Amino acid sequence: MAAAPVSPVPVAPAGLTDRAKRFVACEGIRVPQQDIEHYRDAWIEHGVPAAEIDRAAAFQDRWGGLALPPAPFYESGPRVLGADVPEGSATEGWWIPAGDCRYSMAYGFVIGPGGEFGIDGYHWAPLHASTDGWVESLALANHARRWATTITRITGEAVDSLDLEGYEPVPEVQGVTDSWWRGEDSLIALYRGVAVGMDAPGCLEAHIYGGLDEWGLHGG
Repeated sequence: MAAAPVSPVPVAPAGLTDRAKRFVACEGIRVPQQDIEHYRDAWIEHGVPAAEIDRAAAFQDRWGGLALPPAPFYESGPRVLGADVPEGSATEGWWIPAGDCRYSMAYGFVIGPGGEFGIDGYHWAPLHASTDGWVESLALANHARRWATTITRITGEAVDSLDLEGYEPVPEVQGVTDSWWRGEDSLIALYRGVAVGMDAPGCLEAHIYGGLDEWGLHGG
């Protein structure tokens, strides 16, 4: 019996904020994904531990086939979220490809040994503690861009001079290398991943979304 066609309208996974659920459902598209289980035996023969294949399959079940709008940094982010064969070793840990890049780039998007979502260039740079955090960050950027009256982009050394006094970290983005900060009437997104992963301090970047009211600061 042929498999049922995949609906292009995605259903947001449980555990996201209402804002992120709306973002996934309204802005995302679901496309067919590969079944990781078809490759299990072949990957095990090539030395991939079963536990890592389980991790890849769990990622695929939750996020595989989800195409989201371009990210405001990282060359727009993955084209479509999707797992592939884990790479690594018992001593270094294992990383799972998280989706193909939209352009030819010097780094790729991967899931780290602890489930972190990040980039792998010259170095591993975990951006968020999970893929949920990455999607929450995309949703917040989409929301803030829509409601802000001003958007300011800061690059390079000036990013380290930003005064975050009076701001609080936005917990749902699960920031590691990257982070979001919420103030009285503005949101600040700090993008440090390329600077860390590519040894490129000049690639530090911050986006300041100003003139936000209560809805603009939170949005669900």
